[in-house]
Amino acid sequence: MDIPIQEAGEKLVVFMPSGRRGRFKVGTPLLDAARTLGVYVESVCGGRGLCGRCQIEVAEGHFDKLGLTSRASHLTPPGETEGRYRIKPGRRLSCAAKVLGDLVVDVPAEFAVNRQVVRKRAETRRIALDAATRLVTVSLPMAEMEHPIGDADRLIEAIEAAAGYRGLRMDTPMLMQVQDAIASGTVTAAVHEDADRPVVIALWPGTHTGLFGVAFDIGSTTIAGHLVDLTTGRAVASAGTSNPQIRFGEDLMSRVSYLMMNPDDRFALTDAVRGAIATLVSRLAGQVGIRETDILEAVFVGNPVMHHLFLGIDPRALGQAPFALAVSGALRMPARELGLTLHPGARVYLPPCIAGHVGADAAAVALADGPQHHDEVTLVIDVGTNAEILLGNRQRVLAASSPTGPAFEGAQISAGQRAAPGAIERVRIDPVTFEPRIKVLGADPWSDEEGFAESVADIGITGICGSGIIEAVAELFLAGVVAADGTMNPVASDRIRASGRTFDYVLWRGEIEIAVTQTDIRAIQLAKGALYAGARLLMDHLGVDHVERIKLAGAFGSYIEPKYAMVLGMIPDCKLENVAAIGNAAGTGARMALLNRGHRAEVEALVRRVEKIETALEPRFQEHFVNAMAMPNALEPFPHLAAAVALPAATAPAGRRAGRRRG
Repeated sequence: MDIPIQEAGEKLVVFMPSGRRGRFKVGTPLLDAARTLGVYVESVCGGRGLCGRCQIEVAEGHFDKLGLTSRASHLTPPGETEGRYRIKPGRRLSCAAKVLGDLVVDVPAEFAVNRQVVRKRAETRRIALDAATRLVTVSLPMAEMEHPIGDADRLIEAIEAAAGYRGLRMDTPMLMQVQDAIASGTVTAAVHEDADRPVVIALWPGTHTGLFGVAFDIGSTTIAGHLVDLTTGRAVASAGTSNPQIRFGEDLMSRVSYLMMNPDDRFALTDAVRGAIATLVSRLAGQVGIRETDILEAVFVGNPVMHHLFLGIDPRALGQAPFALAVSGALRMPARELGLTLHPGARVYLPPCIAGHVGADAAAVALADGPQHHDEVTLVIDVGTNAEILLGNRQRVLAASSPTGPAFEGAQISAGQRAAPGAIERVRIDPVTFEPRIKVLGADPWSDEEGFAESVADIGITGICGSGIIEAVAELFLAGVVAADGTMNPVASDRIRASGRTFDYVLWRGEIEIAVTQTDIRAIQLAKGALYAGARLLMDHLGVDHVERIKLAGAFGSYIEPKYAMVLGMIPDCKLENVAAIGNAAGTGARMALLNRGHRAEVEALVRRVEKIETALEPRFQEHFVNAMAMPNALEPFPHLAAAVALPAATAPAGRRAGRRRG
């Protein structure tokens, strides 16, 4: 039986394919319903109606098993916001469509990225072992009536005598465990030494040998965690997941904007990230057959917004000048204060943040492989929705952030998606025929190789991810299809089609057509222009006109080919052999801080000497940004790139550039 849409009360909304459901008041935006239920619906702008990405479809008909009838008319009619976008028939924007009646809602596959591939493994690194927590096993004599001293005090005296501690104290939760722990006469204590006084944080009866810690890199897009054996220094398990905060906004500023409009939802974002971490902790422990309560140490790094939200701190002040951090120094605290599902006595360490938009993750990158390790002028970039940039050498280190936005991760691109099976991740374009070759994530062969059709048959081709769109635009530029200013040339190819006053390049013809549009190229230009401008601004402050070494960090930075990054002008000119990916350097830095107390002191001292440059307050940033819109760059020479790649002649007519072969 259909429920009248004018009936008062809450309406049942069911999201497919997840099956998550809930009842919501009439007038609730569908995007808010999805957020409440933890359903991912892509929203680059954070629900402000500016991106057109939060698309859904209403399933029509009566659903016996659900006991409801779903109709498109159970949503408010399309309005001005939806009229600004070219949306397929039957689709709505969930930020604009509001609940009027019961609904079954489908999230289109190209806008559901829960299958994202998290490329943040534990990098191979030999780390000197000096963990903040160590095990001490002692034998305790029986209590004597002549010496009426408490069991906890007797145990502290025995540990001090055995290990040479002074001023040892016992964590409060351990007081309830002392008598059971010492019953057999032998007890093992975990002593944490990264505090004003050493403290007993765990007790086991008899001899105990296992000692574990976790290191987490909390990114705005992905969260990666590593379980580490603190007695050997080896990473024994790794796991990652998408950051569930994405449903509140695709990038950092979208989430801050969301909180400015919905200040009471701050703890929803905190609960989301802590819940994801709890899930990963459980997964990590399960991989090696230990309990979550066997984990005694944890290190967390993240950008300032992630850092604050993880701690439960309001990050709205970071959304406007002077971008003030609530806390910037290193933090040490019991894990129980953050509601983490670790051992009751487990300890947490967070490295310091560098500046308002340069966080503890950048500090961890610097610790792992920063410019201070080199004599040459070295540029280190952690590429993400908010690129963090370090420049310098042993004498001087500068840091800044640059608002690249989510285009590098597939957002703001017409057929864009995150790195998931079915995404085009590699592109090559013939400079004569303009025909493309593609490689799809989850499939081994290229599109012109045997077995390609079979390998993509099960997963399908669903869109293009960040590395794919970068290579596509760079290859189009090298083939002369795209001019240095980013405009598409109407070359003689059926791959080029008119689209209003501009042109598109059809990259893939299939069940889903994937094209590179003029708008896509502009989005990449804006992102790469911001990245280059941030690096160039630091070069101005350091007083150099070139860099000798470039290191690309992060999951995305490690996956793009340096040649294409330089062809687009994302990074300054440099010898290609001196441009290298350094993997998940933030995660490596977090493991270094987990395994060695000396590295904690090192990163804290380093952050104190780093010079912070705020790009938003620098007049020259805009000047560099405008010049960096061209490919590779309007004013900067790229001699090293020109020696390695046959760049199109800037003054050549479009037709001549179109037929140029590359060496």
